[in-house]
Order: sequence, then C-alpha cells, then structure tokens
Amino acid sequence: MFLNIITHPEYCYLTKNDILNCIVFAPTGLCKLRNLQELDLSSNSFEGFIPSCLSNFTSLRLLELSENSFVGTIPSTLFVNLKSLEYVSLSYNRFEGSLSFSSFSGNSKLEVFELDSHNNKLKVDTENPPWTPLFQLKVLRLTNCKLNEPRGTIPSFLLNQFDLRVVNLSHNNMVGEVPNWLLTNNKNLEFLGLRNNILTGELLLHPNSRNLDMFWLDISMNQIHGILPPYIGSVFPMLLFLNISMNAFQGPIPPSVGDMRNLDLLDLSNNNFSEEVPEQLFMGCVSLRFLKLSNNNLQGQLLPAKSNLTGLLSLYLDSNHFSGEISPGLFNSTYLGLLDLSNNSISGKFPDWIGDFSHLGSLVLSKNAIEGRIPESFCRLQQLNFLDLSWNNLLGVLPSCSNLSSLKYLHLQGNEFSGPLPHILSRSSSLVTLDIRENKFSGEVPNWIGSLSGLRILLLKGNSFEGSFPPQICRLKNITIMDLSSNKFSGPIPTCLSSIALGITRAFDDTFVTNTYGWTLYRSFRTYSYESELKVNQYVMGDFFTTDVEEEIEFISKSRFESYKGNILHYMSGVDLSCNNLTGSIPSELGYLSHIHTLNLSHNHLTGVIPKTFSNLKQIQSLDLSYNSLSGQIPQELIQLNFLSVFSVAHNNLSGRIPDRKGQFATFDESSYEGNPLLSRPPPERGGTRSTELSQLTPDWEESDSFRERFLWSFIGSYVVAFIGIIVFLYLNFYFNREVNILYLLKQKLEFKTSRTIV
Repeated sequence: MFLNIITHPEYCYLTKNDILNCIVFAPTGLCKLRNLQELDLSSNSFEGFIPSCLSNFTSLRLLELSENSFVGTIPSTLFVNLKSLEYVSLSYNRFEGSLSFSSFSGNSKLEVFELDSHNNKLKVDTENPPWTPLFQLKVLRLTNCKLNEPRGTIPSFLLNQFDLRVVNLSHNNMVGEVPNWLLTNNKNLEFLGLRNNILTGELLLHPNSRNLDMFWLDISMNQIHGILPPYIGSVFPMLLFLNISMNAFQGPIPPSVGDMRNLDLLDLSNNNFSEEVPEQLFMGCVSLRFLKLSNNNLQGQLLPAKSNLTGLLSLYLDSNHFSGEISPGLFNSTYLGLLDLSNNSISGKFPDWIGDFSHLGSLVLSKNAIEGRIPESFCRLQQLNFLDLSWNNLLGVLPSCSNLSSLKYLHLQGNEFSGPLPHILSRSSSLVTLDIRENKFSGEVPNWIGSLSGLRILLLKGNSFEGSFPPQICRLKNITIMDLSSNKFSGPIPTCLSSIALGITRAFDDTFVTNTYGWTLYRSFRTYSYESELKVNQYVMGDFFTTDVEEEIEFISKSRFESYKGNILHYMSGVDLSCNNLTGSIPSELGYLSHIHTLNLSHNHLTGVIPKTFSNLKQIQSLDLSYNSLSGQIPQELIQLNFLSVFSVAHNNLSGRIPDRKGQFATFDESSYEGNPLLSRPPPERGGTRSTELSQLTPDWEESDSFRERFLWSFIGSYVVAFIGIIVFLYLNFYFNREVNILYLLKQKLEFKTSRTIV
C-alpha cells in the first residue's frame, strides 16, 4: 500500500470490521475511530508523519506502526493520554528529532515497547526530565538510537524493572559498566542484546544462579574484560546463541561451555583467550552449527580426536597459535561448509581425507606450514567456492581431476607450485579472482585465459612467465586489478589494453561479497501472551549475521602494499607491469583508461615519449614510469591530474623542464625526477613570485637538441681557455726561472771579485 496518511483528503465512516479498508482508502477517516483498541499498520509502505489525532484514542491498547516509511518527529504528546497502552512498536521507520520516555510516566499498563530507529537519527532520552515508571515492562527493544546524549548512559528506569523477558539495547553507543544487575533483577530474562556499545567492566554471574529461559546472550563489540565466568554453562544451560566477540576477555575458555547442549552459535572471536580449547566444548555442544574462535591466543591441537560436533556447518579457528597436523577430529563434522584454519602454525601434509567433506564451499588454510602435494582426494570437493592455500610449502600443481566449475576465488600465493598455468582452470567459468603470485609457474600465458569472462582480479606477480605480453588478456572485459610484474614478459605493450573498462564502477552484484549466513532467530515468547483480535504474534528477532571468509587483495598502490577487502574492491583498479622486459613505446591509447587508479610501468626497457593522453587519467592516484629509457619532455598537461599522490619518472633520459609546481605536482620532491641529467628543475618556492623566478633563473630550453648544442659549444670554449692558460703558465714559469738563474750567477760573480780584492 502506497499512500501518504497525512495529505489524503477523503473521509469514511465504516463499522469496526471495516477498519483496515477505512485506513487504506481514506486515512484521515482514521481520526474518527476514537474507541479503537487495536491498530496494526505494520509492514506496509505508509509515508508521512504520524497523525497527531492518535493521541485521542484513549482506549488504544495496541499500537503497531513498524516497518513503514513514517518520517519526522514522534509527537511529544502522543502517549500522554494513552493510559491503556500495553503494546507499542515504532521500529523500522525514518523518524528524526527526539523522544522523551517521560511521556510514558502516567502509563501503568505498558508491557512492550519497540523502537529501532533504523537510520540512527532519532534522539531518545530516558533520563530528562526525571520520572518514575509505573509500569513493569516485559519487552524492551530500543536500538540504533542516539541514546541519552551526550553521556550515553544506560537507561536508569530499568533498575526498577523486575519482569523483563526481552531486552535489546544494541547499537546505542551506551557508556558505563556492563549492567549485570539486569540479570540479577530479572530471573526470567530470555533475550539480552547489548551489542556494539562502549560497555566496560566484567561480566559477573552468581555461581548458584540458574536461568532456564535465557536462550540469547549477545554482548559483543564492547570493551568488557576479565575472565569468562567459569560456571557460565550451568547458569545458562539452555542458551542457543552466545556471542561475546570483540571484547577483551582473557584466560581460558571455561569447560562449562560444554554444558550448553542446545547451543547453536558460539562466537568468542577477537578476544585474548589463551591455553587449549577444552575438550568439553567439542564433546558437549552437540547442537553447534557455527563456532568462531578467531583472533585469540589459543594453542594446542585443533580438535580432539573424539569431537562430537556432528552438525557443524562453519568452523573458524584462524589467527591463533594452533600447531600440529590438521586434526582427524574433523571427521565427524561431515556437513562442514566452511573451514578456516589460516594464520596458525599447522604443519604436516595436506590431509588426504579432506575430500570427504563433500559440502565444503570455503577452505582457507593460508599462512601455515603445510607441505607436499595436494592429494587426488581433493577432486571430490566439487562445491568449492573459495579456496585459499597461500603462504604454505605446497608444490606440484592442482590435481588434473579437480572440478573447479563452482570456484570463484582462488589464492595460491607464496608456495612452490610450478609448471604452466593449470589447464583445469580453463573450466572455471565462474572465476572472479586468480591469485598465483610468488610461485614458480613458467611458460607463456595460455590463450584460454581470455575465456574467463567473469575474471575481475588477475595476479601473476613473481613467477617466470615469458613471451610477449599476452593479448588474450584484452578479452577480459571485467578486469579491474591486474598484476603481471616481476616476470619475463617481453615485446611491446598492446594497444588493446585500452578496451578494458578498468576502474569503471559497475552495478553491485555478488562479486567480492561472500556468502552470508543469517542467524536471525525467531522464537515465540513462552512467558508473554496478549490476546488480540488481530492476532498479533510476538517473536524474538536477533540482529546477528555471520559472513563467509572475506575476499582480500594486496596490491602495490602509492608505492606501498595496500590491502583491499570486501566491497572496497568494487572501487579499486590498477595495472602493474613493472620488472619485466617490455620494449617499445608506451601506447597513447593507455590514456583512455580514464578511471584507473594505479599504473606502474617501471623497470622495463620502454622508449619514446610520455604520451600526452595521460592527462586523461583523471582518477589516477599513482603513476610510476621510472627506470626505463623514456626521452623527450614530461607533458605539462599532467598537472591536470588532481588525485595524483605518487609520481615517478626517475632514471630515464627525459629532458626539458619539469611540470609547473601546481596542484599535486607541488607535492613531488627531487626523488620523482632523479636520474634524468637533462631535466631542468625550478628553484624552491619563495612566496608568490615562483613563476617570475622560474622564468628568470631557469633557461627555457624548449628542444633537447638546442640544449645539447649549447652544452657542446660551452664545453669546447672552456677547453680552449683552459689550454691557453696552461701554455701561458708554462711559458711564464720558464721565463721566471731563467731570470732567477741569471741573477743568481751575477750575484756569485760579484761575490768572487769582492773576495779577491780584499785578499
């Protein structure tokens, strides 16, 4: 239903049984129904403001307006006269402005209040003006709000609530210690969500307490520290969902976690847990489907040999200190769809039994010490979507029997794989990322690579590929990042590269967006019932979602390795052809890659001039043409590149003057131009007279031949002057010495005559 409930001019007067028709066809007629007790407009497309006339519905017990497009401020007087209200839901609209909870101060019957502001623009104040609740809530969902700004305090009225069943205060930037008193005061609490706040302190539980109703506990994304209470499993034995990730918990994982036999999801990731994972967890949590222990300091063997996690679908043990071989304890988890053991100290051979996991869609074993060849049993993994074996000690090639038709992301970087590019990849029509950097692959790039029409990222760096630049790559019309550096490619750069739509933002699809597992849990209340003629059903909905392993790419940009992850890859583009044996001139057609961000052609044998068409690279951030044999001038038009932050033409044969120090070119220092002795450089900047000084102090040689001629005549003139000077010096020196010798002989003769006369 699409209508604006404020501006519709019509009226209607219908019986109570036709109330919904009245709302649909003449919304202003709604204001005539003052004896209305239940109003449910949820999950429609209503727009505009909440009608102020609703404050006259003094008999209203239920007000359900969630999942619409209502905007503006929630009227401050809306709830003052509605003394009979028991149920209020305003979630998932577009409200702005502010709401004070003091407007409920006269209401003694309120049991359910829900408000997820959805757009995080609504200010909610539960503290001012001061008030005392007359009601006892059973359900409070108050999320994604600007709560009690600027201090962000936890709502103090909850201290007087003792019958709460559902509390969700997630995504509110609340500050303070974790409210353990909520658990103490409300013995029948079923759902507690405090996700994504700034709570500190420790989670404290009484060792003798026991809550058989609690099924959802989410305190993730806070700053809670200390140890996880050792008796948590006996306090909450019926938990289905436990998420304490992204905090500062430390110490061991309590063995009592194994007492939670109904646990469906357990996320302890991104904390400081240490020691070994207790065997009780793997033996007792028989209902686990999702287990995430990533980014801790756990050690020991991955899983015990007698693991009883038969229903496990996703297992994240990455970024810990696990050692030894891949445990056969995984045998019992035959439905495993995701296995991430990356960034540990796992050693030994690639397990032959890995092929028994016929449902495996994501396998991540990167950054370990696994060695040897990939076994033939690997061929039974026919549903692989994501495979990352990078940075191990694997060798050989992928088994020829492999069926990789479903594969989208392949990472083999940093191993000892050798031989030509595996032909089995020619059947991977869904491939999006091919990363085989830093291996020992050789030979020419095969023609079939052009058939991988969906390929977006091609990384061949650091191998021994040879031959001319593979023109079949030009058929990869969806390519966005291409790294062919540090190989043995030779010959010219093909002009057809300009036909690739590098850097053009495409409509979002599932590329780079990995599979998402939603743990949105629905469960009817056991303890809250409300008899409604509209049959309003109450459910608990959690907001936790888990994702598959993220696609992450490293690429040299701005002269350093950058890591790009997830959706940012939609906006990144670049070509790196550096450190090869490429020859010939730079095709001017490359200047038509107007959306590219990075272009690196350094350390080749390229000749000719820098194309003036490079001034069309309006989005480029890094341009490296250093260590080639380029000649001529640097095009002055390049100063139009407003996003350029890294620029190097060092160690070429360029001449003339460098571009004016304007815009981004005012940020480049001597290192960008060094190794070009015929380049003339402007003087340092001195206030606002830079241009005048530049023209006065720097010769404006427009042609390199003229410069060479002037340099030659200047050298010859200096040589002639120096030669004449040497001759004159030698002559004067000889004449001076001759005169000195004559004077000396005359002196000797005079002294001899004088001595004879005296005698």
